[in-house]
Amino acid sequence: MATTHVFIVDDKTFKVHLEYLFAGTGGKNTDMRFITNLEEKIHHSKENNVMGMIADANRIRKNDNIIFYLQQASEHEGKFFGIFKAVSDFSFIEDNGTELKEELGKCLTFRTLIKPYKVYKYGISEWNLLDNISNIDTPQKMMWSLIYRKLKGNRGNTMITLYEAQHLEDLLFHIPNNEILDVSSGFSFNCDDCSIKIAERKTYLGHTPSIDVFPRMKDKYDAGKAYESHLQAYIVKNIDTNAQLRNLILNNQSIEWLGNEVSCGVGMQRIDIACTYIDSGRRYVAPIELKAVEVHPNIIKQIKRYVDWIKLYFKEINEVDNIQPVVIAPKHSNKSSIDYVNFVERLKEFNQQENVLPIKYIEFFIDNDIHFNKIDYNN
Repeated sequence: MATTHVFIVDDKTFKVHLEYLFAGTGGKNTDMRFITNLEEKIHHSKENNVMGMIADANRIRKNDNIIFYLQQASEHEGKFFGIFKAVSDFSFIEDNGTELKEELGKCLTFRTLIKPYKVYKYGISEWNLLDNISNIDTPQKMMWSLIYRKLKGNRGNTMITLYEAQHLEDLLFHIPNNEILDVSSGFSFNCDDCSIKIAERKTYLGHTPSIDVFPRMKDKYDAGKAYESHLQAYIVKNIDTNAQLRNLILNNQSIEWLGNEVSCGVGMQRIDIACTYIDSGRRYVAPIELKAVEVHPNIIKQIKRYVDWIKLYFKEINEVDNIQPVVIAPKHSNKSSIDYVNFVERLKEFNQQENVLPIKYIEFFIDNDIHFNKIDYNN
């Protein structure tokens, strides 16, 4: 299985995405040199926003599914189109979005090359996917990932769950006369009947440099400045390639589904990172809480909220067998401190009271690399 990512487009950008076979997202024009040039200045709020988009971009893996959400316009309601596949792992920085900027009418800095998989001519309407509950017999079957995105906004690239992806494809398949187009063809968008059409295939000629947030993260870490958004972007990219992370979080298994900033309520609660993997025929989900400061007791309250939501809305519908909570934080400087002792006490209480696997507590430190170590808090 694979993660399914939904990219937000409008009539103009969708046409360009289809013709050149890429998916892109971005914000206002931002000079990306700050990522590798540590002398470049950028306001911390803008930097965190960019790092959030990089984390979204780093979520993508080769052969993941790509779906487009076409925003509502006067001529049509909002619709979801697909299905495409990511050509390679992760996204790249397109030179501040200059390639095809005139055609797009906006800056799309972070891009992913795609290939056709099952390209359905017609999309499923937002009403039928999100609002029509005539065939919904339990709340878990609602498209919560997309409903939360609509409530909170500001996500140009969001993931949906395994169940939601299958449900979306089933609805696409059952649209009357919904032809699957020839994947060897080129594509474009027909505004007249709001459909994908066959067209001449065009070649994407932009630059495709990779994104490495480690130098910037290390600089923040060494200077004692906030770096949690950088840590999220780094772990999302390296969770299945960094040997320590793969062993400690995934039990040396492969990623099945991966999410970041996973909304788990109509409030502002979001799981920093969540993933599923299969081990010995059983599916595990790991909600991961990240900290760029030393642990404190209130972290366990956050973990409990995430686990409660997973039990109610995620576990059964995604056929999960076990919940494996994880906390990742910097190496604690004083394990005799009140904060640390209370954290461990709360952690042990959680493990006794909740019907899930014991929390994995992982510490890290950074020198010329980043090093992760699982802490045995029972001794």
